[in-house]
Amino acid sequence: MYPDTKRIRDNRLTVRFDDYEDKLLRALADYLGEQPTTLIRELALRQAEDLLGVSREPLADGSLPRSAA
Repeated sequence: MYPDTKRIRDNRLTVRFDDYEDKLLRALADYLGEQPTTLIRELALRQAEDLLGVSREPLADGSLPRSAA
């Protein structure tokens, strides 16, 4: 059914934010027109890529833009 079953997003991590952090992330998500959880996921993966010096496949249309390097 799935070409690569390891690409199914069924691993969950919990992150907790205080009121100020939550307000900041929600404001950014509203500004970008994204769901907060989608934004947080994309930011976390992008940061991990930068720290490890790796890159995922190109993002689909509608995804957050990457900064020019």
